[in-house]
Amino acid sequence: MGKMNTAGFVTLDDISAVPEDNTAPAPAPHLMPIIHVISDSIGITAQTIARAAASQFGVTNPLIELLPNIKTIDDITQFLEHHVEVEERETGSREIVCFYTLVEGPTYDAFQEYLAHNPNIHAVDLMSDAIHAIMDVSNLQPGYERAVLRETDDTYYQRIEAMEFTIEHDDGRNPQDLTKADIVLLGVSRSSKTPTSIYLSQEGYKVANIPLDPSTAPPKEVFDVEPSRLFGLMISPEVLYGIRQRRLNSAEKAVAGEYASIEFIEQDLEKSRKLMRQLGCIVIHTDNRAVEETAQEILRYYEMAHPRGFVMPRL
Repeated sequence: MGKMNTAGFVTLDDISAVPEDNTAPAPAPHLMPIIHVISDSIGITAQTIARAAASQFGVTNPLIELLPNIKTIDDITQFLEHHVEVEERETGSREIVCFYTLVEGPTYDAFQEYLAHNPNIHAVDLMSDAIHAIMDVSNLQPGYERAVLRETDDTYYQRIEAMEFTIEHDDGRNPQDLTKADIVLLGVSRSSKTPTSIYLSQEGYKVANIPLDPSTAPPKEVFDVEPSRLFGLMISPEVLYGIRQRRLNSAEKAVAGEYASIEFIEQDLEKSRKLMRQLGCIVIHTDNRAVEETAQEILRYYEMAHPRGFVMPRL
């Protein structure tokens, strides 16, 4: 039986030893490869696409090796050759996966030549096709400026600030700042408040979330927040029951059985509904919805009341 390495992957050496006749080991079955990301900026775009692609194979947090802010072809070749050697040493294969975002220029051209001589590097160009598609339709000419979004766009720093605010105001923390939030989410335990908050913060919104339960009053500051910024996350008793049951192990169920009982859940939700009506907040149903769907519905309502004068770019 294979054992996990420090990255959380089963190595080939652990899966199958070399047979006595010294033939090559069998290929490793169904392992998610390490994804190598190269960028002349910070690599957020490539990492996001890498994770989205890996999720189609059931892996939501793939191992990513990142080389950001590259300046020369030597930066790239040293990085890739090192990781090819590591891959060969650990698995017996020189095949690696690489996603890259490079604007066209001397380094880009040199990299294309390098790839032509190294077919074992399965490289995906995430930038050039997108740029050329826009060129073909618009006849516009790109400036080919490296890392231009990061260097010149204040929204990059706005996104970082929003994420920091959201983390500091998760699960009811720092209620004195609720009126400083762009969006305040309310909901019972396991109604997807935190993942929805994090998603919205990555879009540049400062989000606070408040847990609701029958035994605790909400912070008084929530009554000072504009109703157009308040969103209640509601879920059906049956769906919530299933989620809470799955979240508790056997020992916890014995201690916290009430928390996951259908009677407690119904009371929990009813009290939450009353508070949401009292606050005048918009209620969003999260039953069997992806976080992205919930967040986009919230933004549809929010942006009608608080339109932005710009579109938040994705780095």
